[in-house]
Amino acid sequence: MAKVEQKQVIVNEIKEKLEKATSAVLVDARGLSVDQDTALRKQLREAGVDYKVYKNTMMNFAVQGTQFEGLKDYFEGPSAIAICYEDPTVAASIMNKFMKDAKQLEFKAGVIEGVCYDAKGMAAVADIPSREVLLSKLLGSFKSPMASFARVIKAIAEKDAEAEA
Repeated sequence: MAKVEQKQVIVNEIKEKLEKATSAVLVDARGLSVDQDTALRKQLREAGVDYKVYKNTMMNFAVQGTQFEGLKDYFEGPSAIAICYEDPTVAASIMNKFMKDAKQLEFKAGVIEGVCYDAKGMAAVADIPSREVLLSKLLGSFKSPMASFARVIKAIAEKDAEAEA
């Protein structure tokens, strides 16, 4: 197989992953120890995130014409990409937690649902709780006023029952 054909296979692999993705996070993982890298990969894999190091030129060809085209400005130096298929913030969140112990890991950029963010933007996105956490907080905020309302209605009903008796 010729070199160009081998490269095209890799570009197509990246493109196929990105077509199904809701988000992609680009990081610089230089300086991570083997143990740290293994731990990070394990956490990401358990969350359903594809994490891989590709050549920048391959990623550059793969993002052309996709919602991830904004990443092309950040393909400098060693780059690893984490691709999410369900919860768009899960990779950024895992990496942000991991960065607290592994200072060498740095955000470069990311695209979440078509919007490109730089490193600072990705750090802000990483602090957003997951969809499930946000929904449970929302439901919890609905539950409290409804419970209070139900207690007031019950007290009024009991008071009316006493008055009739």
